[in-house]
Amino acid sequence: MALFGNAHAIDPAQAQQDYARLLGQGEQVHAAYLLIRDVIFFTDRRLVLVDKQGITGKKVEYHSIPYRSITHFAVETAGTFDLDAELKIWISGQQLPVTKTFTKGVDIYEVQAILTQFVAR
Repeated sequence: MALFGNAHAIDPAQAQQDYARLLGQGEQVHAAYLLIRDVIFFTDRRLVLVDKQGITGKKVEYHSIPYRSITHFAVETAGTFDLDAELKIWISGQQLPVTKTFTKGVDIYEVQAILTQFVAR
């Protein structure tokens, strides 16, 4: 569950700098979002999920998902009582989706449009 409305877009150029060690030669970040402590960003080649773990967040797991591996995805918009929106991504070979929660600080339709742009290629 997201807390305190901290989810927001990050400048793609800043994400490009912050995660340069994860990027391949010529790979470009097109959009990025901070979700409390975790980060999700879209490059021209893949979706990257940055999962900070533990109390301090010093332990980090990086998930790299090539767009061709995404079989389908869904967005669930925020409601009257449930103020969080969700993005669910199904990856080939996995039964359960990857789920990321966004607070109202992020336009979930924008996130869905970006994912559509890359998955539908």
